[in-house]
Amino acid sequence: MTEEFDKLVRDEIPRIIEENGETPITHPAEGDEYSERLDEKLAEEVSEYLESGEIEELADVLEVLHAIREDRGVSRESLREKRRRKAEERGRFEEGTVLERVER
Repeated sequence: MTEEFDKLVRDEIPRIIEENGETPITHPAEGDEYSERLDEKLAEEVSEYLESGEIEELADVLEVLHAIREDRGVSRESLREKRRRKAEERGRFEEGTVLERVER
């Protein structure tokens, strides 16, 4: 029996599949394909978090975010600085402010 996935997976998943007595068919995503697969993976992980609400899923989201950051050539410090600057200019989400409308 064959089960199709066609998605980016964590590096150790093929080994785990082999340990379960199955044969993973894989290829390395590179260049544009890798970038596109990361974007797809981010959407998948965010969707899983939204469905389950499990904090564990946020760890997966964070892992994909860091992979995207690395793929785009952005350092951790640079991303931290962008986050800090944006928070300084526009705030965070600590107060739970909901913008209902803007009247003109």
